[in-house]
Amino acid sequence: MSEMSEFSNPRRQAATEHDDSSVTALSERPIRIVLVGTSHPGNIGAVARAMKTMRLSALRLVTPKVFPHADATAMASGADDLLARAEVFDRLSDAIADCGLVLGASARLRSLRWPQMEPPEAAQRALEESAQHPVAFVFGRERTGLTNDELALCHGLVHIPANPEYSSLNLAMSVQVMSYELLMTSRAALPLRENATREVATAEEMDYFYSHLEQVMIDSGFLDPAAPKHLMKRLRRLYGRARPDRQELNILRGILSAVEKQRNNT
Repeated sequence: MSEMSEFSNPRRQAATEHDDSSVTALSERPIRIVLVGTSHPGNIGAVARAMKTMRLSALRLVTPKVFPHADATAMASGADDLLARAEVFDRLSDAIADCGLVLGASARLRSLRWPQMEPPEAAQRALEESAQHPVAFVFGRERTGLTNDELALCHGLVHIPANPEYSSLNLAMSVQVMSYELLMTSRAALPLRENATREVATAEEMDYFYSHLEQVMIDSGFLDPAAPKHLMKRLRRLYGRARPDRQELNILRGILSAVEKQRNNT
């Protein structure tokens, strides 16, 4: 029975056929785990432990309630080096500024939906794109998760399937699941897709574009800043799906600049 199940899982079989070189490669990939607004320092330590067991090492923290703290060190159980190297930021946009792909974890559906994927697909996408630029997985607060404004900074949403009657996973468990998928996907040495080599714009470059776009829409009268509703969130979602590369983004910025110049000359 166990022999049959072993060969019924292609990814597991592929993983056993590779040596640890792919695992070492995972530790060298620019994959960041970003925690937003973590309230209990022990959870930060537990996340560091989960990451280290799966060969991930880049931890970024956005406005943690308390850090550093003895509880974080205790829960890290030997992953103190990750805590020592952890970077702390005041804003999520700064923590992901250098990333070309940003995926947010969420346990619930939102009124404004983002592209959604499950951990295996997210792991495959992250490994493909981390060969070209840094990738971030963003996890929200223990009780409330990520806000819609924070999700708007992400290209997609990662949802971990669970019992619909009891779908509660704590923060470290969620990071462990995603880290495990990254490890298994790297060991299986799945082939890269052709579009993985595109030089996509970073989150910081996209943020400059969104600010430019919003200002042009306000100046032209298309957007009322007093009643913006969900327009910018929808546009972020639109361009997040398109994933423009740097050359395409320069074209879009050029169009906006031409519109501004025309308005200033009239």
